[in-house]
Amino acid sequence: MPLLGVNIDHVATLRQARRGSEPDPVRAAHEAELGGADIITIHLREDRRHIQDRDADRLKAFVAARLNLEMAATDEMVKFARRLGPHMCTLVPEGRREVTTEGGLDVAKDLARLRGVVRRLRDSGIVVSAFIDADERQVESALNAGFDACELHTGPYAAAFASAGGDFSRPKLWESFDIVRGAGALIRSRSMRFNAGHALNYLNVGPIAGLPGVAELHIGHAIVSRAVFTGLRQAVADMKAAMSSATHGTELPA
Repeated sequence: MPLLGVNIDHVATLRQARRGSEPDPVRAAHEAELGGADIITIHLREDRRHIQDRDADRLKAFVAARLNLEMAATDEMVKFARRLGPHMCTLVPEGRREVTTEGGLDVAKDLARLRGVVRRLRDSGIVVSAFIDADERQVESALNAGFDACELHTGPYAAAFASAGGDFSRPKLWESFDIVRGAGALIRSRSMRFNAGHALNYLNVGPIAGLPGVAELHIGHAIVSRAVFTGLRQAVADMKAAMSSATHGTELPA
């Protein structure tokens, strides 16, 4: 079963709505760890709309699990990451007006610059991942840029799953799933770590969790949303259970 990275950004979103001190992302990370989180993921955006610099510093000091910092590939963020020293950095695109990350990083378009960014982070002992669309050109470009891992954007799969009601006899759902599966196989064949994330939830996570060789799933919104009703510790445990049971019980077309 893949490792579970729990993104706690939206705990900070709730706090920032009042510019107060609650809820505390550090406490959220602790609760997530008690629920079985293997990785704590945070996205320090350039506009600081949720996670703040101080949150990252405190989380680095107190998190027992692996810390994954999502970030834009800017000089400011590279400098910050090298000072912070997370276990892993995931490079993502950012748009000022987007609600959440809306697509993968275009590594192919910005290959020369990203090589330098990856090198600087790796020189600091940080594992570097690219959040990319499930596209062969982007996988090959990530390899050429020196990334250690690729996190495939599962948003299109999640949208197809919702549209089809999870019925894999519907061609669009099967096709979207097969695109992720094929890109994952290519990543593994290039000796990079195969991760996945975005819009995964308790219903659609099983088929992705069951893909051969998938190492990590990074999930935030669905877990934090359920936590409103169950508490974060239980919501994380529920996701781990969904990943485990669906991995062994999901029947898909050959």
